[in-house]
Amino acid sequence: MDIQMILKPEAVRVLSAVSSKKRLLHELGGIAESVYKLNQSLVVEALQERESLGPTGVGNGVALPHARLDDLDEVVGALVLLEKPVDFDSVDRQPVDLAFALFAPRDAGVEHLKALALVSRTLRDPSVCAKLRANMDPSTLYTIVTEAQSAQAA
Repeated sequence: MDIQMILKPEAVRVLSAVSSKKRLLHELGGIAESVYKLNQSLVVEALQERESLGPTGVGNGVALPHARLDDLDEVVGALVLLEKPVDFDSVDRQPVDLAFALFAPRDAGVEHLKALALVSRTLRDPSVCAKLRANMDPSTLYTIVTEAQSAQAA
């Protein structure tokens, strides 16, 4: 599995008007709806439900919100860079400016976990995050995140 399999270029965005975790989850739901034809309300509800189990802010300004959904055949994702970091109840209490959301079929099992591990490994690399934060062009962000994952595999 590689990031290109789960992330479409059009699901990468730079957002300037996000002021809260709740708003970020709504934006991610909007991306899921426009790019993957998922129901925004159901996506947001599933993301919020997952967050209620424990925050998905993994530290160093990175969040990995994820949800399992009906009416989905494969694991898909969305990557956003926030111009202004938001509080995300992260483990290190630092605000988040990079979020990679994953949406998986309800019965995805190991595929969902593999995708989560892949994205986590990629965004745990400080140099990858620095490159992402230094760019405001979605197509460049897509290239950085997909090439970083390829380089790690080599």
